[in-house]
Amino acid sequence: MTAPRVPEAQLRHGRISLALSFFIQGAVFALLVTRIPAIQDRYGISDALLPAFLAAVPVLAGAGSVVTEQLVKRVSAGRVLRCVQPVVCLALLGVGSVGTTAQVAVALAVFGLSVGALDASMNMLGVSLQRAYGRSIMLGFHAAYSLGGIVGASLAWAGAHWQLSLALLYGPVVAVLLPLALLVGRWFVDREQPAAGEGAGAAAVPLAMRLLLPLCLVMAFAYIGDSTVSNWSAKYLQDVLGSSEQLATVPYNVYMVTTLLGRVVGDLGVRRFGAVAVVRCGTVVAAGGFAVVAAAPGPWAGMAGFTLLGLGLCVIVPQTFAAAGRYAFENHGPGASDTAIARLNIFNYVGFLIGSPLVGALGDAWSYRGAMLVPMALVLVTLVYARSFGAPKARYGDGHERPRTADVG
Repeated sequence: MTAPRVPEAQLRHGRISLALSFFIQGAVFALLVTRIPAIQDRYGISDALLPAFLAAVPVLAGAGSVVTEQLVKRVSAGRVLRCVQPVVCLALLGVGSVGTTAQVAVALAVFGLSVGALDASMNMLGVSLQRAYGRSIMLGFHAAYSLGGIVGASLAWAGAHWQLSLALLYGPVVAVLLPLALLVGRWFVDREQPAAGEGAGAAAVPLAMRLLLPLCLVMAFAYIGDSTVSNWSAKYLQDVLGSSEQLATVPYNVYMVTTLLGRVVGDLGVRRFGAVAVVRCGTVVAAGGFAVVAAAPGPWAGMAGFTLLGLGLCVIVPQTFAAAGRYAFENHGPGASDTAIARLNIFNYVGFLIGSPLVGALGDAWSYRGAMLVPMALVLVTLVYARSFGAPKARYGDGHERPRTADVG
């Protein structure tokens, strides 16, 4: 069976295969992060040492993103993704199957480095395909990631409920996801190929980092908000709002579901109203969610706030990648788009690293209600930079541009 030769069919197959790649990554990442307590118990990692293990993964992921920026100057982003996604799956299996603390540290290091390359290359391909389509499809890819996260978290819950070992949980999942990753990799589409001898990521003009700074700040602040929900929603509901232990597990699941729903319909909103309006709306909704959480009189009101957070934050990250790629492409050439996304992706991990300790420190020193106002204020900074998401030019230029499309992101 060979890949289709018709450009439109290639785009469709490329879009489906990339969405499946996002799905796989969402499932794998959720399976790792939701089983951190089990990993700690399995390898006897002390409470003092655990933060170092957890911090090392995003730090190494940032390094992986930097390496990918250089790799795509020589090979295509699709080839990078084909290589690193199976490695991520195998690293997850290694985390659940090795025998010593040193070995799991190596497995986590491999996971971190490869996941940074994976996140960067996936979003490079997503932005490239969106440009080829001439309309917003980026949120759909991230919706697939959210769906994968829900599936992965559900599998992790089942593993914990049935008291499965990590190896027994991860083994069958990887046995399914690894062949799927290898299969879908055959259909990735790299739309922007350089002229002979130029290298896969050659840019006509060097890309200055300062020009990306507004979008980098938006990315970091969005992930500070996201990590606040993932790390503190259960504790906040139980310790501050007085919920039961069982009810305290619900907000993050609700957040994941509303993130999925928001991204499923988000592309339609971008096509109809434009990226700037959608990002502004999402920012206001997310800030409102934090305000509701901070002022909530009880657990159900708090849960409503976390629901708003999912609906608001979900649109910001995909549109930030899209805006950075578009700006770099229009002003510096095709290779600069990949460079911009690799650099922007680092701030994903910066926000993840800052968010949880920031809220924890403020909660201990002040109050957890007050601490929720800080990510709210940071997310609101997005309104200052909302114009950065606009697109005065829609240069897709490959014969697939759709006339009268409102989205440029």
